[in-house]
Amino acid sequence: MRGLAEFVMTGRKQAIVVVLILGLIPMLNLLSPVIVGLVALRKGLQEAGMVLVWAVLPLAAWAVAGDVIPLIMLFGITGLAWFLRETESWELTLLASMLVGVSIELYMRAQPELLNVVYAQFEAYLSAQDLQMVSIEQFRATIPSFFGAVYMFLAVLLIMLARWMQAALYNPGGFQTEFHGLRIEKKVAVALLAAMFIATFVEFIPESWVFYMMMPLIFSGVALVHGLVGKRKASSMWLVAFYGLMPWMSQLIVMLALIDSWYDFRSRSRNSA
Repeated sequence: MRGLAEFVMTGRKQAIVVVLILGLIPMLNLLSPVIVGLVALRKGLQEAGMVLVWAVLPLAAWAVAGDVIPLIMLFGITGLAWFLRETESWELTLLASMLVGVSIELYMRAQPELLNVVYAQFEAYLSAQDLQMVSIEQFRATIPSFFGAVYMFLAVLLIMLARWMQAALYNPGGFQTEFHGLRIEKKVAVALLAAMFIATFVEFIPESWVFYMMMPLIFSGVALVHGLVGKRKASSMWLVAFYGLMPWMSQLIVMLALIDSWYDFRSRSRNSA
């Protein structure tokens, strides 16, 4: 990826060629937004806009063919890259990434045929596994937000990839420092908790939007684990074990991130070292 970043940053023509080629290839077309994001992070929105115009062309063709999500991701990640460049805040960027998830959800809800296909596939799976933990109505209300949260998660990973590529070229080790220091502050944590409470017990916010509110805390919790392992110079096997268990630890990770908002484990670890 570093070699690709070096080629892209040699000039506008090179960046345009890359986004055109990547945009035409299924699955890899999600790397096209990363390239535009890299340009936005390094050179600003005006230069990124020149590349964005060309990146839109193949992704618009996919949209016409029925897959609009890469195009939504392109605009979403470009916006996040610009926002991160302006604010230099991963905390605010994580909050802004909720808009990507909500956009995907609204698109899905506007496509009843697509949703019906998704519902049918998941309901067949639930029936085959004899899983009746939730009602069909609750399941149908939740699944668009779940997919939105998945793409929100992916958008954050892709903007992090763009930031890593920028750091690899111009600030070696810079992304690791940023990521290890990623932390949700107390006021934001309280706001997220309040929003979760409202979504769960009041019909002002859809209950399924709790997925979006958890995501910044999950990234904060993951950054906490990376930061502590780095500060303690512990074996990387701790991270391997952590990621192996992560699918079953999401609530614990959220809880750790919330506690860290008040306790600041990394700062205390540094002071005690």
